[in-house]
Amino acid sequence: MISDVKVAIDRGGTFTDVIAVIPGQADHVFKLLSVDPDNYKDANVEAIRRVLEHVQGCSIPKNSPLDTSCISSIRLGTTVATNALLERKGARCALLTTAGFKDILRIGDQTRPDLFAMRIRKPEVLYEAVVEIKERVTTPDYEEDPDQVSFDSLVGKDPTYTKGVTGQTYQILQELDLEDARQKLLPLKESGVRSLGICLVHGYDFTEHEVQLKRLALEMGFEFVSASHELMPMIKAIPRAQSVIVEAYLTPIIREYISSFLQGFKPGFEKTTRIEFMQSDGGLVPYDEFSGLRALLSGPAGGVVGEAQTCYDPAEGTPIVGFDMGGTSTDVSRYDGSYEYVFHSITAGIHVAAPQLDINTVAAGGGSILEYVNGVFKVGPESASSHPGPACYRKGGPLTITDANLYVGRILPEFFPHIFGPNEDQPLDYGVVHEKFTELARTVNAENRGAEKTPHEVALGFLEVANHNMAKPIRALTESRGHNVAKHNLASFGGAGGQNCVDVATILNMRRVIVHKYSSVLSAYGIGMADVVKEKLEPCDAVYSKAVREKLLARCGEIKDELLKKLLLQGVDKNTVQSQYYFNLGYRGSDTKLMIAESDKDFLTAFVERHEREFSFVDSSKAVIVHDIRVRVTGSTSKIPQKSPFDRAGVELRPAPTNLVLTTAPVYFSENGAGVCHETRVFRISDLAVGHTVQGPAILLDSTQTICVNPYSRALNLEKHIIIDIDEKEVAPALTQTLTVDPILLAVFQNRFMAIAEDMGTTLQKISVSANIKERMDFSCALFDADGNLTANAPHVPVHLGSMSHCIRYAKKYWGSNIRPGDVLASNHPLAGGTHLPDITLISPVFIDGEIRFFTASRAHHAEIGGSAPGSCAADATELYQEGAQFLHWKLVENAKFDYEGVQKYFVEDPAKYPGCSGSRNVKDNLSDLKAQIAANQRGVHLLEDLFKEYGTEVVLFYMTNVRKTAATAVRSFFKRTAAKMRDQLPLRATETMDDGSVINVVIDIDEKKGEAFYDFTGTSEEAYGPCNAPIAITHACIIYSLRLMLEQDIPLNEGCLEPVQMYIPPGSILNPSEFAAVAAANSTTSQRLNDCLLKAFGLCAASTGSNNTIGFGKGGKDPVTGEIRPGFAMVETIGGGSGACEGADGWSGVHCHMTNTKITDPEIFERRYPVILHEFSIRKGSGGEGRWRGGDGLVRTIEFTTDLSCTLRTQRRNSGPYGVHGGLPAASGKNLLGKIQGGRMRWIHMPAFAQFQLHKGEFVSILTPGGGGYGAPTKAPETGRYRRPDKPNSAFLPIAGGSLALRTELGNTSQ
Repeated sequence: MISDVKVAIDRGGTFTDVIAVIPGQADHVFKLLSVDPDNYKDANVEAIRRVLEHVQGCSIPKNSPLDTSCISSIRLGTTVATNALLERKGARCALLTTAGFKDILRIGDQTRPDLFAMRIRKPEVLYEAVVEIKERVTTPDYEEDPDQVSFDSLVGKDPTYTKGVTGQTYQILQELDLEDARQKLLPLKESGVRSLGICLVHGYDFTEHEVQLKRLALEMGFEFVSASHELMPMIKAIPRAQSVIVEAYLTPIIREYISSFLQGFKPGFEKTTRIEFMQSDGGLVPYDEFSGLRALLSGPAGGVVGEAQTCYDPAEGTPIVGFDMGGTSTDVSRYDGSYEYVFHSITAGIHVAAPQLDINTVAAGGGSILEYVNGVFKVGPESASSHPGPACYRKGGPLTITDANLYVGRILPEFFPHIFGPNEDQPLDYGVVHEKFTELARTVNAENRGAEKTPHEVALGFLEVANHNMAKPIRALTESRGHNVAKHNLASFGGAGGQNCVDVATILNMRRVIVHKYSSVLSAYGIGMADVVKEKLEPCDAVYSKAVREKLLARCGEIKDELLKKLLLQGVDKNTVQSQYYFNLGYRGSDTKLMIAESDKDFLTAFVERHEREFSFVDSSKAVIVHDIRVRVTGSTSKIPQKSPFDRAGVELRPAPTNLVLTTAPVYFSENGAGVCHETRVFRISDLAVGHTVQGPAILLDSTQTICVNPYSRALNLEKHIIIDIDEKEVAPALTQTLTVDPILLAVFQNRFMAIAEDMGTTLQKISVSANIKERMDFSCALFDADGNLTANAPHVPVHLGSMSHCIRYAKKYWGSNIRPGDVLASNHPLAGGTHLPDITLISPVFIDGEIRFFTASRAHHAEIGGSAPGSCAADATELYQEGAQFLHWKLVENAKFDYEGVQKYFVEDPAKYPGCSGSRNVKDNLSDLKAQIAANQRGVHLLEDLFKEYGTEVVLFYMTNVRKTAATAVRSFFKRTAAKMRDQLPLRATETMDDGSVINVVIDIDEKKGEAFYDFTGTSEEAYGPCNAPIAITHACIIYSLRLMLEQDIPLNEGCLEPVQMYIPPGSILNPSEFAAVAAANSTTSQRLNDCLLKAFGLCAASTGSNNTIGFGKGGKDPVTGEIRPGFAMVETIGGGSGACEGADGWSGVHCHMTNTKITDPEIFERRYPVILHEFSIRKGSGGEGRWRGGDGLVRTIEFTTDLSCTLRTQRRNSGPYGVHGGLPAASGKNLLGKIQGGRMRWIHMPAFAQFQLHKGEFVSILTPGGGGYGAPTKAPETGRYRRPDKPNSAFLPIAGGSLALRTELGNTSQ
C-alpha cells in the first residue's frame, strides 16, 4: 500500500495548483478552479480528494470525510487572508490606542498615493471602532540633544520614571486607567465586536500598559486580542497599529477557514498527517499557528522559495531574479543564496509591519490593456482581468498583452485549452484579435505618415513597451542595492512568463533564462520545498560595541533555545535544524536600518560594507545603534527532492532531431525595428530528451505553459529545467534609426528618459546623508536639452516641475563657451531660476562628439544653509540675505577639482556677515549632500552617453524633441476641450487673497482652434513684506502641475507641457519679485494659493487646505552676543489638511494636497528624536465644506515642548476658509494657537499665519489646519436641518501589493 505521500497546494485567485509526490511514481501535477460551488465546497479539500483517488485508484464520493492516513504531509499556500483584505470581508474588530490618537490610522503618514490625483483615494480603515485609552508615556531624553542629557538616574528615585525592554528610560505621564477602559469596552462587546488590536504609543518597548489591557480584554470575553509588543515589537506606532488591526481583522477569518477545512478529514488525521501553511516570510507553520498578518503573501512566497530552491545553485553562484508573470500583474524578486526580507511593506494598499519576502508586484501581466494615447503606445496599468478578459477570450474584452502574444504567434490556439465561448468548448479567438489590431494599425498609421506599421508590427511594438515596463522594476530592484542586473540569471515562471522572458532578459543584458518544468505551478512546488520556521524579534536600543555584541548574542542564544523546543515538537528532523541571528542596525538619528545576519564578519563590518554598497557612504562620526535583534530557526519535516539546473553530469548536448517537431508556425519577432516573420518549429517539452538543444526561433510547450525561444537564443532541455542562453552579440538589438516618428520608439525613449531621471534620483537618495534628502526625498532630478528645455523630470516634488529650466538657461547664458566636460555648475538664487535658497541646483553638461547635447541637473533641499533662524526659513524674514547662503553662478567642480573654499565662503562666511544671521549650522551635511548631487548628475551623464552609443546622436536628439511634443499634444487637446465646453465663460478669471492681504490674480484666455492659452497675472500684488514672494519659476511649476492634475492622464512631465502656454507675470509682483525679496515660504504657502487660484479659474475642484501648514523648531547657531557657534538642530514638518471636493468625489480628510506630499513623522520617532510630547494628532471633524460632494476635514496637531527653542510657523487660510465651487460651501479656516499653563490652567493665545517666536519649556503649539471646500450645492434633510449628500462618495481604491520597490515608489511621491 502506498504511503508517505506529500501534497503541496497553492490556492490562487483563479486556479489552485497541486503537486503530489508519490513514492515510486511520477509526480501528480494538476490544476482546478479555486471557486466552483456547483462541484465542491473547498478547492483544497477537493484537491486532496483527487490526489487520494489517483493514489488509491478508486472513486471517492465528494463531500465525504477523507482518510489521509497515506498522506504524511499537506502543505498549503492560501489567498484566504489576501482576498478578505482586498474585498474588505474580515472580522468585525476595534482598535485600542492612546488617547489623542484615535485617527492614527485614518491619517496614516498623511500622504496621498497618487501625486497627480484630483480625486484622492486611500484605503478605508479596517476597524469598526476606536477606543481611546487613558494612559501616556514618553521618552524624556532625545537623540538630537546637543548636550545629551540623561534621565537614567531618576529611575528608582522618581516613580514616574522607568525602564523599557530595551533599557530606554520612559516617563509615565499618565498611568493606565483600567476602569475607564472597561467602561469603554463594555458597549463594544455588547455590539458584537469580538476581535481587538492594541497599539499604545511607545508600547513596543514600555509594554506594561499593553499587557494589562490585553489581560482585561480577555477577561471580559473578547475572543481574539492582538497586542503590538507581541506581534511586531519595533518602533513606529503607525505601521504597528496597522499590523495589529490587520491581525485582528484577518486571523478570525483564517481560523474559521481552517476549522472548515479540517472538517473535510476523518477524525484523528493529525496522527498521520502534518498540515502546514506557508507564511509571507517563506516559512511553514502548523495550521494552529497560522495567522492573518503573516498570511498575506502566502502563495507568492511559495514562488520565491520555488525559484530559490530550483533555479539557484550555490556552487555556481550566479544570483537570480524571479520573474513571475501572471494574468494581472508580475511579481519580481531576487535571491543570491539568502532570502531578502522587508519588515515594512504595502499589501492591498495597507502598510503592515511584519517580516515578508521582498516580493514586488508590477502592474503588467497577460491581461494588461493596450492603448494608443497621444501618439504613444501605452500598456496597463489597467487590466482586463478574467472577466471580460483579453479580446481572444470571446467575452468582448479589450486588446491585451495576451492578445499581442497570440497575434504574433507566441501562443498557438490549437495547443491552448478549448474552454471559451458560450459552451466553453471553443479555442482562443484569433479572428477578433486580427480585426482589432488591424483597426488599431489604421489609427496609428493615420497619425504617423512615413512610418506606417503592419498590424503585426503594432502588436510587437506593444510587447516591446510592455517588456521595457517589466524590465524597469527588475533593474531598480537589483541596482538600488548595488548589484549589476546583467550579472543575474532570470528565473521565469507563471502562466505568461515563458512568452516574454527572453525579451525581458535581453533588455536587461542578461545572458541566461532558467525555466523549471513546473514553472506554471512553481508556487505550489516551492511550498513543498519550504522549511518549518520559528522566529522572534526583540526590540533593543544600544550603541554597538563588542561588549554589547556579546551580550546580545547571548540573548539570541536564549531565544534560539526557546524556539528550538517549539520546532522539535512539530516533528522537525533535528539534523536539518539551522538558526540565524540578525542585528537590525542603523546610524543614530537615521530612519535607514539594515537587518544584518551573523556571519564570519563582525556585525559592524558587515553593516558598513552593505551600507556603502547600497548607499555609497558611511558616517564614522555617528554611533551605530542596534535597534532590534532577530532569531530565526528553521528545520525540515519533508521536502520535495530537487536538482540543480547546472548539474550537467552525464548530460550529452545534441540538437533535437527534426522528427520531434510537432509542426511549424509563423511567429513574428522584432528585428531592427521591423516585424520579421519566421517559420518557427514547435516542440512538446515532454518529447525532448535530456541534453536536447533547440536553436531559436522555436516554441516549446506543454499542457500548462508556452515558452518562446527567440532567434538569437538557444534552449537546452534538462531533467527538471529548460535553460535558454542568449547570444551575447545579439543582446539588445538596435531598432531602425529613422527620422520619422515611430510611436514604438517614442514610447521607448519616453520611458528611457524618465528612467534615467529616476535612476539619478535613486543615486542621490542613496548617497545623500541628511534626513531631508535621504528620508524625506526632498529633491528632483531632470534631463534638459542643450537649450535648457526640460526633457524628463522624475516627479518627486511638484514645486520643482519645470522650474529648473530657468536655472539651466541662466547658467548656460552666463558661462557660455566656458563650460567643459566634468564641470558642475551650482546656483540657488531666485534670479537664476531658483525657488527658495535651500533648494540648491547642480548642473552637469553632457558632451557628445565635442558638443553639449544635454544637461543633467539635480535640485535638493538642504535643511540648513545659515540665515537668521535654524532651518533657513525664518517666518519674519523680509530680505533674501536673512534666508542663508546664496549664489547666482558658481563652478562647484572645475577641471576635476571640487571647490572646498567656495563651500566655506558661500555656506559659512558670507551668510554670517549679515546682522542677526549665522553661517550654515551643519556644513558637513551640506558637503556630503552636494557630493551626492554631483554623483547623481554624473550617473545621468553616463546613462545618456550609453543611450547615444546605442541609438546614435541624430535619433536620440530627434526623439528628445518628439517626447516633448507628446506632452504638448495632450495639453493642446485639453485646452481645445475646455474652450469648447466653457466658450461662454472665456476668458477664465480667478482671484485669491492671501492672509497678509496680497492678491493673486489670473485671467486665462484660450484659443480653441490652436489649443493654446495665455495666462495673464496682471492685477497681482506687489512683492510682499515677508518671505512669501514666489520666484517666477514657481508659477511655471504650478501651471504644469495644475495642467497635469486636470488632464487626469499620464503624460511626460517636460517642457512640452508649457509649449501651448504663454504668460505675463508683472515684474516686481509677489509672483515675480526683485532679487532682494525674501522667498523662503513661497514653496510651502504661495505655491499652494497660486495653484488654488489656477484651479478656481477652471472650476474643476474646490480649494484644498491652502498651505503646507509648516512648523519648524530648533536651536543653535551663532550666539548674537558672543558670536560663538553653538551646536544645535533644526526640525521642519508639514501638516496635512482637507482636500477639496470635485465632481463625483468627496475630498479626503487629513491628507497633503497639491504642491506637497510630505510624510508626517511617526509619533514615537518624533518624541524619540526631538524635545517634544505629541498630545494630539487627529482629524478636525466638521472642518470640511459642505456640498453635494463634501470637502475633506483638516487636522489637529498639538505639541508640548520640553526645552527652550526657536519656533517658526508658515501657514495660510487663517483668515478665510478654502472656497467651495458650484454652490459648495467653504471649509473652516485654520488656527494657530500658543498654549501656556499659567495659574494652574491652560491659556491659549491666537497666533498669526506667519510667526517667528521663542518657545519655552512646558509651552504648547496647537495647529488646526483648514478643511477642503465643497463641490455643488448641498441639500438639507428637513427633519434634522443637517446637510446630506444624495450620492455616496466614490471611495474605490485600486489595491497595490509590493515590497521594497513599492516603498521606494511611494517615497518618491512623498516630499515637499
